[in-house]
Amino acid sequence: MGKTLHSRVISGSLKFAGCALAVAAAFASAPALAWEPTKPVEFVVPAGTGGGADQMARLIQGVIVKNKLMKQPMIVVNKSGGAGAEGFLEIKGAKGDPHKIVITLSNLFTTPMATGVPFSWRDMTPVSMMALDQFVLWVNADSPYKTAQDFAAGVKAAGPNKTKMGGTGSKQEDQILTVGLGKAVGTKFIYVPFKGGGEVAVQLVGGHVDSTVNNPIEAVAQWRAGKLRPLCVFDEKRMDYKAKVTETQSWADIPTCKEGGIPTSYTMLRGIFMPPGVTKEQTEFYLDLLKKVRETPDWKDYMEKGAFNQTVMTGTEFTQWLEKTETMHRDLMKEAGFLVQ
Repeated sequence: MGKTLHSRVISGSLKFAGCALAVAAAFASAPALAWEPTKPVEFVVPAGTGGGADQMARLIQGVIVKNKLMKQPMIVVNKSGGAGAEGFLEIKGAKGDPHKIVITLSNLFTTPMATGVPFSWRDMTPVSMMALDQFVLWVNADSPYKTAQDFAAGVKAAGPNKTKMGGTGSKQEDQILTVGLGKAVGTKFIYVPFKGGGEVAVQLVGGHVDSTVNNPIEAVAQWRAGKLRPLCVFDEKRMDYKAKVTETQSWADIPTCKEGGIPTSYTMLRGIFMPPGVTKEQTEFYLDLLKKVRETPDWKDYMEKGAFNQTVMTGTEFTQWLEKTETMHRDLMKEAGFLVQ
């Protein structure tokens, strides 16, 4: 009996020792805990409040809070000075700081080219393309132009500098797209800048301009109300959203401008970057965080309401896209005479 008990004790001791060694080995081979923010994260918006970039940044912030995706708070800060240069230069100067991120639009390319500010997208760490924002060619619902073909023929016949195109800002996306459209059609527009997309839509409804290239979300209310008419979307393919916006049309019913005989396309970046000099682990934290954001119903609903092109890119694919798109902007701005001398 004593021998049996002794054997059991030895056996149990050996098993315990074996378990302890196994646990110790597991801890020894386990990777160190992944990085995560240790203080509030500043989410820089290099544009004013209420615009597309600001809306997306605040939606991302809200989704993170609602779903408890991050332990530390995220604070949205608008730094729009110098057509966004203020925000970009802050990120450039925050080398190695993983507690700052920035949302970008195409002023990532246009601002340094138009102003000469010492900044390039290469001065930051690309994290993820979140989506591409669409541009639509709009006319007043009372316009004689029913299709993109009608519009192209009409403005060309009218001659250069006879058609007013309303847009947001100068030497930025709307005006660059207007120059490209003029080149494709074979004419020149009078470009009329306004402070924001909402004002642009109101001016078109009032007949103060002849056409605009507003983003979908900026003109959808007037389209739904029967005040505006979309002629084409400046993308390589039609939008995917088939739910009816008006009684008769969905976003998917709007043809591409190329379908309408206007060989030009333009989409606007909605991407997330970090300062230079951050680590791989720090970048991976935000990659994972943004992936979780995109999987939420709130994000998917936002994408549909804004009729976004839901292209997502990371890594080498994103970097190659940035290089190609930078070249495209330089060519367009050079032709338009927008490059700083």
